[in-house]
Amino acid sequence: MQQEELVRFILESTESVFSTMLGLEVQAGEPRTSQGAVGPSYGVAALVGLAGSWVGTGSVDCSAELACKMAGAMLGSEYETVNDDVLDAMGEVANMIVGNIKNNVESLVGPMDLSIPTVVYGRNFTTRTQRHNQWTVVPFQCDNDEFLIQVMLLPNNGQSLPVCVPVGQAMEVA
Repeated sequence: MQQEELVRFILESTESVFSTMLGLEVQAGEPRTSQGAVGPSYGVAALVGLAGSWVGTGSVDCSAELACKMAGAMLGSEYETVNDDVLDAMGEVANMIVGNIKNNVESLVGPMDLSIPTVVYGRNFTTRTQRHNQWTVVPFQCDNDEFLIQVMLLPNNGQSLPVCVPVGQAMEVA
């Protein structure tokens, strides 16, 4: 998969979700690549895993204020602070954007699946993958606030990936 194709998929998916589902305009910044830790160290990060012939992660990272604005646009309410509705909306925004990217990528690399979104909110946090790989990062502006769409994809060479089980949940192994 070419870097330019992935950037095009990120641009198309983000602009589509923001215009049709949120009714918000966005302007894309200059795409870049990043190694290691990604995203801001504060605000909201919504991550969705990808698995199949290629594996990786996609994320939407933004300030708490922009998360409230996106949730309000999606749910038709006003949110002054981050709450469960805002976090759920951020997970759904990430699911739609990364899902659209996945659908486009599948035409090039074969079938893939999405994980359930994971949403992190707070200060002084870092998100990273277990393997240190290159991320494609596209910054966007929505009003006067920047957010990032980030995707890391690599061929699945048959290596098993770790399974994460949320605290307090059991996993049954067959």
